[in-house]
Amino acid sequence: MSDSNKLFTTSWEGYELIDAGGGKKLESFGGITTIRPELQAYFKSGISFEEWDKQSSCTFTEQSTTKGTWKKDTVWNDNAWYITFHTLRFKLELTTFKHIGIFPEQAENWSYIEDHLHADDNFLNLFAYTGIASIVARNTRANVTHVDSVKHLIHWAKENMNLNALDDIRWIQEDALVFAEKEVKRGKKYNMILMDPPAFGFGAKGEKWILEQKLPALLQAAYDLLSPNGTLILNTYSPKLDLAMLINSTAKVFERKHIIGKELWAKTTTGKNLFYGNLIRVKKGIKKLN
Repeated sequence: MSDSNKLFTTSWEGYELIDAGGGKKLESFGGITTIRPELQAYFKSGISFEEWDKQSSCTFTEQSTTKGTWKKDTVWNDNAWYITFHTLRFKLELTTFKHIGIFPEQAENWSYIEDHLHADDNFLNLFAYTGIASIVARNTRANVTHVDSVKHLIHWAKENMNLNALDDIRWIQEDALVFAEKEVKRGKKYNMILMDPPAFGFGAKGEKWILEQKLPALLQAAYDLLSPNGTLILNTYSPKLDLAMLINSTAKVFERKHIIGKELWAKTTTGKNLFYGNLIRVKKGIKKLN
């Protein structure tokens, strides 16, 4: 993949990707430094793991594909902390899996939302997690609908809203695709839709979720929900779906000339390049006829 198709997300005040390698990454969030597994960090780290251990506040060790344990430095025993993005503040915490409430590579999308969303626009955040994109969107005074199938994550997102003295986000606990298709039937329209679907998982009722199987329906629902000149932002992270395949799938619904496809990368402070998945941004245009 040429460098022209790579988009490098950058660190910001409050977050730093320090190093990566050996199947792990070293990051700093709001002054707390973590070591977490990272499959894409298959190369040698920039600095030694001994140096990592000196810097780290907490380290995650996987016990299975769905859970693990954190080892915390004795000087830091709190299980929650906070990070800022521009003027906004978000709660982080150590979970039973390696995630902590933020995907920092999404900063490129948060900045895009800040720059392109306007007051009274309708914004739909599907697979919305802890709601950072929802909070960024609401801060522009857009009308925000936040959809996630996990009750705990919606509660966490509400905490993030309250931290920023915002209100009036529409909270939906439901399977993202099911909700989107209901909204199509209701005739709802959105100026911007963000989708960050998992590669694999289980739906709200325990049904198996495989992105490659669900993607065509997700794209069609997004197209139907977008207002004229509306924008879809789509992130994927699946070993079975490279950027070319993702663009081709999107072009079956959206006009190809409106599609911008990029690989999402980040550069560590030590100079290593880390792959984070694929990104599509596409404006609604003339529907492609098959």
